[in-house]
Amino acid sequence: MKNNTLKKAILKIHLWLGLSSGVLVFIIAITGSLYAFQEEIQDYTDEYRFVTKQEKPFLLPTQLEEIARKEIPNKVLHAIKYNGSVKSVEAIFFHYEPSYHYIVYLNPYTGEVLEKTNMEDGFFNFILDGHFYLWLPHEIGQTVTASATLVFLILLITGMILWYPKNKNAAKQRFWFKWKKGLKWKRKNYDLHNITGLYVLIIALIFAITGLVWGFQWFAYSYYTVLGGEKSLVYEDPISTIKTKKVDKPLDQIWTLMQKEYPKAKSIEVHPPESANSSIAANANPEEGTYWKIDYRYFDQYNLEEQKVDHLYGRYKEAKIADKLLLLNYDIHTGAVFGIAGKIFAFLISLLIASLPITGCYIWWGRNRKSNVKI
Repeated sequence: MKNNTLKKAILKIHLWLGLSSGVLVFIIAITGSLYAFQEEIQDYTDEYRFVTKQEKPFLLPTQLEEIARKEIPNKVLHAIKYNGSVKSVEAIFFHYEPSYHYIVYLNPYTGEVLEKTNMEDGFFNFILDGHFYLWLPHEIGQTVTASATLVFLILLITGMILWYPKNKNAAKQRFWFKWKKGLKWKRKNYDLHNITGLYVLIIALIFAITGLVWGFQWFAYSYYTVLGGEKSLVYEDPISTIKTKKVDKPLDQIWTLMQKEYPKAKSIEVHPPESANSSIAANANPEEGTYWKIDYRYFDQYNLEEQKVDHLYGRYKEAKIADKLLLLNYDIHTGAVFGIAGKIFAFLISLLIASLPITGCYIWWGRNRKSNVKI
């Protein structure tokens, strides 16, 4: 009796949380699946992302900076990102308040402007805005999305409890579809919800947890602390000591240093100092398509001395297991950590997750309609 009462209570929790968040979970899952291959699709459709390899050195950052600033005047140049010998350089203009995000694509050999894009426009930004913010104002949308993700996490746990079979005979119908001829659609829908929920459970839990890391600061800190993390999760730019004298073209010197120390890097990024006391940040990524192994470096803009940081985004070789797991968060969430196969898998799982609110709602609707039939 106690077990039966508890299960009824869990069923009610699962039902009402599912009905209240189903549409949001559906949107988050669908937009996530649509965004999965944005990098590959853009590489295929946007010719300006590529250049013909030439047997001469790249232009220096200050040369590309001068060209890019003419295209996007009076905006903060966040970074210049070199993407290898056959891809264009990205001059990234980015700011939070006021909010803007532009990229000027340049030929690294000639400085030719290949394209200028507003990253807040376009199909994939629309999809990403839905995935992160449900197309609401960002302050509101992030909280709503994170809350829906937290509810989804509870739904997964309660769903697993409800799925757990009473005996061996019941278990036979919980692991695979055994549809006899003439079986009603209601029963098939019930099986779709239960069996699909079982097989996406682990991956769905991973999606939910990695999503919550972005959604709530308290969750990110708790998750990181439980893993054994000790560093700060707040990014802070080291301070450069203001001096009357400074080295000549520090950005170019840092780029030359990074190119020398990371000859096999797939991309190298240098950040012009945004103020008189800002450092010059630089990073190198040894892999294409993932971000967790990026080496982050910081240099005093006046004497080029390297500066240490206490936050997560530092030297990869100094990262501990907890740090690496958090750095892996994006690549795990998208499936990119396992390459294109991982992205395909994440895409398919996202579609199956999107089906759960639909089949669950149909179960409720069918039962509710049956209870309202007059006898």
